[in-house]
Amino acid sequence: MKAQGATEYLVLLAVVLIIALVSVALLGFFPGMASDMQITQSQIYWRSASPIAVIETPGAYAYTPSTQNTMAYWRIKNNGAYSIRLVKIYGQGGSTASEYQYGNLTDIYLAPGEETCFTHTALPAITCPNGGPYRMYFHTGSGVASTHVLNGAKTVCNPDGTGILGIPQFGFEYIQYMDGQQLTKKQIGSKDLLIKCVGKT
Repeated sequence: MKAQGATEYLVLLAVVLIIALVSVALLGFFPGMASDMQITQSQIYWRSASPIAVIETPGAYAYTPSTQNTMAYWRIKNNGAYSIRLVKIYGQGGSTASEYQYGNLTDIYLAPGEETCFTHTALPAITCPNGGPYRMYFHTGSGVASTHVLNGAKTVCNPDGTGILGIPQFGFEYIQYMDGQQLTKKQIGSKDLLIKCVGKT
């Protein structure tokens, strides 16, 4: 009986290992599959984030005059129970890379359930509530940026419009209005913000 149990255990272990090896081989054979899965996981995470969720990321675009810059359309929503006002947007947690705080960012006030969006003037015009769209593009540099740049991207779109825009430790600093108090808070995501590149400008 012991020998039979050990044999069955070894057979089950072999089956599990074979399945794991086949899965790894398939992901290696179809490299786009892993990227698409990572993008999907990022979208699921950010759509449910609170209080600020990134609910729509239809695509990013290579900005051909500068290979380091990428543009994207993305929409945010106040998923929380209290009104908020944006102060900063971060790449890499704001520590070594980026703070987007140009122009009228602090004009972005969102009551619970309200939305607004970001894009760039080089992309097609879109309709966006609450003062949007707000202009922004992404860059791989570091330091506090100006002229609508969010630094700190780990990857940007390739010149031909392929690839993934990836911002690690993406997040926000905001003022939360709660029971007559104003509290400044920071929200940094545990998953990168990933947007699939779908073209070039």
